[in-house]
Amino acid sequence: MGGDAYGGVKLAGTRTRRPLKSARRRRRHLILSGLLSVGVLAGTGLVWAAPQRIGTVDAGVTESAPRGAMNILLVGVDKRDDLTRRQQNELKLGREVGQRTDTMMVIHLSEDHSKITVVSLPRDTWTTIPGKGDHKINSAYQFGGPKLALQTVQQATGLRINRYIEVNVLGFINVVDSLGGVTVCTPVPIEDPKTGLTLTPGTHELKGVQALGYARTRATARSDLDRIDRQQQVISALMNRALSAGTLANPARLAAFVDSTLGTIKIDPDDDMIGLATQLRDVSLDNVKFAEVPLADVDFKSPTGESAVLWDKTAARAMFGRIAADQDLATPSASPSKSATPKATIAPSQISLKVLNGTNITGLGARTKKALVSYGFQVPGTPGNTKRKDYKKTVIRYGPDRADSARTVAAAIPGAELRETQVAGIEVIVGSDQPKIGKAKPSATPTPTTQTKTATQNICKK
Repeated sequence: MGGDAYGGVKLAGTRTRRPLKSARRRRRHLILSGLLSVGVLAGTGLVWAAPQRIGTVDAGVTESAPRGAMNILLVGVDKRDDLTRRQQNELKLGREVGQRTDTMMVIHLSEDHSKITVVSLPRDTWTTIPGKGDHKINSAYQFGGPKLALQTVQQATGLRINRYIEVNVLGFINVVDSLGGVTVCTPVPIEDPKTGLTLTPGTHELKGVQALGYARTRATARSDLDRIDRQQQVISALMNRALSAGTLANPARLAAFVDSTLGTIKIDPDDDMIGLATQLRDVSLDNVKFAEVPLADVDFKSPTGESAVLWDKTAARAMFGRIAADQDLATPSASPSKSATPKATIAPSQISLKVLNGTNITGLGARTKKALVSYGFQVPGTPGNTKRKDYKKTVIRYGPDRADSARTVAAAIPGAELRETQVAGIEVIVGSDQPKIGKAKPSATPTPTTQTKTATQNICKK
């Protein structure tokens, strides 16, 4: 690669481009590149530089929507066949051949293309795959490639997919390194021998291989659900880094960013991606929202003995219905007041909890879990114990993005103290007050809503 000033950067096989007209134009293309990075947690689409280098794939898309509201299915494909034994060992990826979907997300562009909603589909989702019976959703690609993956997602969500984008998950490493790394933050320690990742709680600057391990690890309490949170955090960090002055003002870094990612993308239909980028001129990080599918069972055992998750069909139908109608999803409200009487704002079935016994009372954690499950909450795993054993009052600890869920938990545990802190998800530390948890009244179950976080909220603060 060579070139002089920005805009004169020349990529192999491309013509020298004239300087772009404005920072806004550069920014709009980078928004698209960040958007495309969600499928691979890496692959990008800075398509103005070398659109002919983006590959095509037949996913059976029958109805494109170049303008107006649009739904995009992004599939991250994990292909290892062409890796050497040394590369497989270095990346801790194993030696399986073939292709499998590592990440599946639905991206909705609003009617005016000023807002983007990204919904992560848990790869362990137990669903019906057309013509194949019930399996995990990520099996669809293995059974029938892009076409069956698209059909399965359309059937599960009820959405019409207007564009399919497939990216190679292993391209993520080069993308991160081309941007100089990404900033991530974890509230809990991570020790994962499978990915070779070891992180202490706090903020970290990660290079490509480490960032891939961070985005893929399941070595935390909520397994694949925590993994989704980390992936969304990494996506936001990539978008932020791509839009930073350090990338825009550095021709060499910008060219490396483009060159390292174009070869990882395949699309259907093969139409005007540049036109799509132009339509995204007004999107900011504040207008990119991430959501997760509401779940009814996070510890489902399938008939085949596999561990899977089940969607909350009512809440999921409501969420995808709002997306189909081009309506904004609900956003988290302000942190709940400790003095106010909490009210349920999220259905208990959408909330996963961790229970810890903060006393020396034997079996208190198990009894509390049973009561919370009866109430309707998801409580995977066995209750643990805190190091301190002198908790007199039950405490509900929640992360900054879980205020609405914490309010619902507090409504189920009268007298419990709400405490915002740096934890992953929600923890109930049971005190010697031994809270009495009743059964949820049908009338108390709120209308299903969806919690979202913007890309800006996902970015770690140093």
